[in-house]
Amino acid sequence: MDEIDYAKSASTFLEFASEQRLAILNRLREKDYKLSALAKLLDATPPEVFRNLERLEKASIIEKKNSSYELATFGKSLFTVLPSLEFISTHEDYFKEHDFGDVPHKFVQRIGSLTDFELIEGFTNVTETWRKMVSNAKEYVYGLLVEEPIGLIEPIIQKAKKGVEIQSIFSDSAILPKNREKIISELGVDKLIKKEVIQRKIKNDIKVAVILNEKEGGIMFSTTKGEPDISKMFYGDSELIHEWCVDYFRCSWHNAHPFREEKLKTKRGK
Repeated sequence: MDEIDYAKSASTFLEFASEQRLAILNRLREKDYKLSALAKLLDATPPEVFRNLERLEKASIIEKKNSSYELATFGKSLFTVLPSLEFISTHEDYFKEHDFGDVPHKFVQRIGSLTDFELIEGFTNVTETWRKMVSNAKEYVYGLLVEEPIGLIEPIIQKAKKGVEIQSIFSDSAILPKNREKIISELGVDKLIKKEVIQRKIKNDIKVAVILNEKEGGIMFSTTKGEPDISKMFYGDSELIHEWCVDYFRCSWHNAHPFREEKLKTKRGK
């Protein structure tokens, strides 16, 4: 295995250690720009912007063609990882107390897809967002669950009765409402399970929770102590966010076990 050239890596990262250079690169990610247009967009003087363009060009991150600047091939490659750094640094306070839990490395590498997420804070706000996502669902609701709020059971089942596909993966340590069995029995869940409109699986000790419909996605990472935290949720409806959530859920579904009620631990909520 080749040794890592830390000097080269440090030199490359140094080019990102400038607010203006990052702003320039983000603009060039959209399209090519002339110096004058960039200076106007960045509310900076042309000489100041030119100095940073020169640095980036010397580092082979951008290149000049005719009178416009664009990302070079090397720069485009760097931008495949930069969104991940932006996402984590933007939410620095959050990631001082949370980590990626049991999320496989291949999904952590794509964490930049979550850049456009909105951070929803507070258990009440999070559950209300869940409720809206269920309400908005026309095709399916998928959930990787560490808790099942009692107020969401009936709305989800009513959606299933209208033909919306429900797939749920429960953590074997999920917090469940005390009278859950009675509620799902009264709502006729058994019939929906037999029709496979509702499908369920179980997974050992889920750390990271996900809920999504055909357009929206929400993810809740674990604390640094390894405890699921559903009081804060990253929520969004962009294509990249949704794709990440769908892929992660399907991977989890593939690795989950057949559902049996008796496998759920007797941890009950209010």
